[in-house]
Amino acid sequence: MGKQLVSRKVQHVDDTVKDLLLQIEGGKVINQDDIKALKGRKLIATQTWNGYSVRKGPEYAPQRKKFAADLTREMLQSGEWKNLEFKEYNFNAKGQPIEGGHLHPLNKVRHQLRMIFLQMGFEEMPTDRFVESSFWNFDALFQPQQHPARDSHDTFYMKVPAITKELPEDYVERVKRVHESGGYGSRGYEYDWNRDEAIKNLLRTHTTAISTRMLYLLAQKPFTPKRYFSIDRVFRNEAVDRTHLAEFHQIEGLICDKGLTLGDLIGVLHDFFSRLGMSKLRFKPAYNPYTEPSMEIFSYHEGFGKWVEVGNSGMFRPEMLLPMGLPEDVRVIAWGLSLERPTMILYGINNIRDLFGHKVDLGLIKTNPICRLGVD
Repeated sequence: MGKQLVSRKVQHVDDTVKDLLLQIEGGKVINQDDIKALKGRKLIATQTWNGYSVRKGPEYAPQRKKFAADLTREMLQSGEWKNLEFKEYNFNAKGQPIEGGHLHPLNKVRHQLRMIFLQMGFEEMPTDRFVESSFWNFDALFQPQQHPARDSHDTFYMKVPAITKELPEDYVERVKRVHESGGYGSRGYEYDWNRDEAIKNLLRTHTTAISTRMLYLLAQKPFTPKRYFSIDRVFRNEAVDRTHLAEFHQIEGLICDKGLTLGDLIGVLHDFFSRLGMSKLRFKPAYNPYTEPSMEIFSYHEGFGKWVEVGNSGMFRPEMLLPMGLPEDVRVIAWGLSLERPTMILYGINNIRDLFGHKVDLGLIKTNPICRLGVD
């Protein structure tokens, strides 16, 4: 195979790219198409240089002047104000924010609920008994002693004082009898009722324990119709999540009169919640040891986009009322509602821990509306 020879075909080659780069280096202006082509090949990059000219102005001073902010009495007396320059007053500046107390949404709704109850003719019950006996909290409500709600994983029992010594013995005997063998048209629960269980002290799991005491006192006098309510704290050994707390508030209401029906209860609940601004209600059949019939109450939560349970209701059973000594034709309609959940619905709060407890959102307390427009 022969040797390959390389020969010159032209005498001179023009390097256009090199020429353009040399022109740029020399400060000459080239057209935009060439600039774009060189940028695309990453041979040049655009940089912006800003230059400033500084010179002395009419108010130049070697040291910074400090303007006077206030005209004082001493300045006027000494005449010093004549030689001072005062700082211009800024009429658009905001003043120091005024610190003050803020009403918690729970307190607002609680006050509103209390006013609603009073307007509807209810009488407030005393609720200063956080520690209650199992008898008034469970047994007097015809709740059997083997009921799961009485287990320690659902109820906080007291160590000191562990038991109560003050119970009305004649009433205790009637409650024991209706639990063991029934009466008043009931078979009872047919078990051996244990007094030791009934005298245990606990943190009340519902304010219905207060209602039981009030109905018992009412039965000791000539009968008169009554409307009672209470709003206070209750305690349950529950797992904490965005809709449950171990310590919360319960709204308790009851009407004691002759000839009451379930329709009266539904009507009262609609009237009650409509005054609170919650018109979307649903009722679902439920079971409670001390009410028959019983209903769960649901209200629609716009934030969750679903129906949320806000309470329980029903008519107290004869096995609960008649041992107290109330007349046979007396009926009691009652309901227990959470204070936190209606507040969450009314204020658009999605997590109950932002409302009550150690994780409460203090910013929410400061910025929540003074009033909710559109709610009567």
